[in-house]
Amino acid sequence: MNARRWTAGLLAAVAAVALVGCTSSKGQEKTCSTTSDGIIECAPDQRSAPPKLAGELLTGGTYDVNQARGQVVVVNFWGSWCAPCRAEADDLEAVYQATKGSGVTFLGANVQDERDKAKAFEEGRVTYPSLFDPSSRLALDLDIPPNTVPATVVLDREGRIAVVIRRAVTKDELMPFVERIAAEKPASG
Repeated sequence: MNARRWTAGLLAAVAAVALVGCTSSKGQEKTCSTTSDGIIECAPDQRSAPPKLAGELLTGGTYDVNQARGQVVVVNFWGSWCAPCRAEADDLEAVYQATKGSGVTFLGANVQDERDKAKAFEEGRVTYPSLFDPSSRLALDLDIPPNTVPATVVLDREGRIAVVIRRAVTKDELMPFVERIAAEKPASG
């Protein structure tokens, strides 16, 4: 019986260490509100410094999210292999089309994929650009673990994370967040 208790204690300790390793280093879950369905929303005074988000575009060239400072940026992490990503693509494109005139832009981030498959996936689905991130480095930098794709992050006009959704999203869910963040007044000074 002692061996079983010792083994159970060891497994509990290993699990605790593993969970700590998976916890957000930015602590957004702790400082921001989380809805019952896991959407994290940060009030303007709870948002941390803007994340670095730059890299090679899927179609060539480069992109740096700093170019979009002053706009709300909706970043969607996706893969061509991901069925929920296919399901949400039309909704994302609809929100993009409905909000791009109000200072909102969208950016995809293709993860764990091959370039040709990713390009074929995007064709006819979305009109906004995507970063090519086969190693998921950008996703991990924003605390988006590979097992939570699709995921959508909404950055405010100052480039700070305002909303994190670590699952597929619908137009009806995403639109209110985007509109609310787009309506925020920029910080003074």
